[in-house]
Amino acid sequence: MKIPAPCRFRPLAACALLVAALPLPRAAHAQDAAVQAPEAVAAAARSYLIEQLSALRGQPTVAIDPPRTDHLSACTDLSPFLPSGMRPRARMTVGVRCIAPRPWTTYVQATVSVPGQYYVASRTIAAGQALTPSDLAPRDGDLVALPPGAITDPRAVLGMSAAYRISAGQPIKAASLRSAQAVVRGATVRIDARGKGFVVSSEGEALDNAAPGATVQVRTAGGQVVSGIVKNAGLVEIQL
Repeated sequence: MKIPAPCRFRPLAACALLVAALPLPRAAHAQDAAVQAPEAVAAAARSYLIEQLSALRGQPTVAIDPPRTDHLSACTDLSPFLPSGMRPRARMTVGVRCIAPRPWTTYVQATVSVPGQYYVASRTIAAGQALTPSDLAPRDGDLVALPPGAITDPRAVLGMSAAYRISAGQPIKAASLRSAQAVVRGATVRIDARGKGFVVSSEGEALDNAAPGATVQVRTAGGQVVSGIVKNAGLVEIQL
């Protein structure tokens, strides 16, 4: 057995204490924390994005840039998230948070796409016009790159009318549609004031847009503003 240099010419007890104080090789430190596997972080981010894209009518493709995790301790509970205000887009950032055993947060870059079909106006649609399937023209593209609320299901326009003018070739969005039975701001509507055993009818001007079942304010011919429930595009009911 080779005697360490510091132990030569020293009493045995003193040498034992000195050797015990010497640092051990790094491999002998069992308490060293394991490093987080990058594959687990990438897999968590990819699964999360696929879930976020599931509402789109297409098969999502998600590619995660290899994350750097050599500075992160191993995690047993990963929680992916989108940074505040961000929605899925072609190139985006995804956060991955470690809940336990030692909290940390990292961010990875992702490239996403959802090939699919969406719909544009086949011709110019006037404001207030009721839409029919013939008003739609299908287009193929990346659904992630579309404006929010772009129509990908033609059945979504059934019973709807244009809230404003839609130009030919323009993607049709949910925000540009309203129920054909909705009250339109500025329109003349009949007001039925119902009480126990009687109905009093008059006319007024709708002060806002409102769908059936919603509350809308109406200005009567005498200038009074009343609130009632929309029954259809031309009728507002008030319960007395």
